[in-house]
Amino acid sequence: MSHPALQQHIAEILSGPRGARVAAFFDYDGTLIDGYSVMAYLGERFRQRRMGAGEMLEIASFSMLRDPSEADFEELVHAGMRRWAGKTEDEMIALWRRLFRSRIASTVFPESWQLVLAHQRMGHTVAVASSATRYQVLPMAEELGIDHLLCTTAEVRDGQLTGEIVGRTAWGEGKAEVVRSFAQSRRIDLTRSYGYANGREDIAFLNTVGKPLAINPAEALAQHARQQSWPVLQFEQRRKITVQTKARTVAAYSWMAATLAGGMAFEALGGPRRRAVELIGNVASDVGLAIAGIDVRILGEHNLWARRPAVFLINHQSGLDLIVGAKIFRRDFTGVAKKEAAKAIGFGKFMQMADIAFIDRANSSAARQALGPVKEKLAKGLSVVIAPEGTRSYTPRLGAFKKGAFHIAMQAGVPLIPVVIRNTGSMMWRDTLWMRPGTVDVAVLPPIETRGWTLASLDSHIAEIRQQFLDTLAHWPDDSPKPRRARKEKKS
Repeated sequence: MSHPALQQHIAEILSGPRGARVAAFFDYDGTLIDGYSVMAYLGERFRQRRMGAGEMLEIASFSMLRDPSEADFEELVHAGMRRWAGKTEDEMIALWRRLFRSRIASTVFPESWQLVLAHQRMGHTVAVASSATRYQVLPMAEELGIDHLLCTTAEVRDGQLTGEIVGRTAWGEGKAEVVRSFAQSRRIDLTRSYGYANGREDIAFLNTVGKPLAINPAEALAQHARQQSWPVLQFEQRRKITVQTKARTVAAYSWMAATLAGGMAFEALGGPRRRAVELIGNVASDVGLAIAGIDVRILGEHNLWARRPAVFLINHQSGLDLIVGAKIFRRDFTGVAKKEAAKAIGFGKFMQMADIAFIDRANSSAARQALGPVKEKLAKGLSVVIAPEGTRSYTPRLGAFKKGAFHIAMQAGVPLIPVVIRNTGSMMWRDTLWMRPGTVDVAVLPPIETRGWTLASLDSHIAEIRQQFLDTLAHWPDDSPKPRRARKEKKS
């Protein structure tokens, strides 16, 4: 989705000073993610009926305070910490990693992710400054590659939490203090450094840096930002899907289902199966994406047709990749998917018609057997689309690459063509079916010859190609806001 104010701020970052003496401090709740991470924990306790009346009263009492003080917040934190007494740090880290995957990852602001990447690109010292505990923030920091966590510190004795905190909470003036202390220890120039936050309690923290920015600010912070002429960025809410978006998604799926039925009828009446698959894929994706309000912008489109058959490599973020793939690859291709995808309503039937190779990821021998027919399809002139990560990612972070796709291309003697996809995860998160409107960016990189590859050199080739994906995602070749729809490739 185009966000001119965000792109302007990123351009200012990239044209500014480089180096580790410039820092970027990001608040967590409400800034890197939409909402409050602790709600995932409290929601789980409530659903499991482990939340007592006293705990509910504490939370309700704090939430009703119009202008809570640092003392009020510390009292709430101390009450929560006492319930964690006796747990080990490993238990706490495992708990919050699980909550991140199941609840929190879907609320990550992709715009904030872009800000972090811009600062990392400039070699800045990037830190999360949060009143939450390190255990809550760590999974997000691991995804973003952030090493510095300035958080409320739980007291640990003999490997277990005592139920107390060390020092003061990183809230209000406490957060400002921990930022100043960190900057002094790292010889960071705060006057040239950046701060990002959303709440009234963050005003003291934002006042410590020379370049404060309010993200989705609460009323008090928004007013202060106007008075101080601080820049403000508003990001689209991630926690809720609008009624309009739900209606468009249902309409898009309805169109795709009708197209699938029409294609199956065409085949049943004697039409060629491959032609039926192409009709379903092209018409369903073109119109379905338009109904959902999703544009596809392609760079390097000529590389889609330069060398076929080929093994196309895509990064995998959501189920939307399948629809986008049908739109951009158009014809004479098939793919590989996990066996569970064959049961997906509508799409599963289409993938079966398209001769997708379904792989049991839990059974390595079955997976190897499934790759044999893939090589046969390449020999017949069909290209193959494979996600080398093997599964959808929880965030925009690129996962590790598996070797299967590279073995196939090397043994079949066909080129590999990297297809880097950006934004499908933010349009449709991996564990949802709702499609948000916006623009999906696709960069098709030049074909990579595999003839002459050996098993000994395979790992280095994989590393080089994965780096191409990382470089493209970090330094997108064209950020012009005007989308260009995919061109239909006619048969010669």
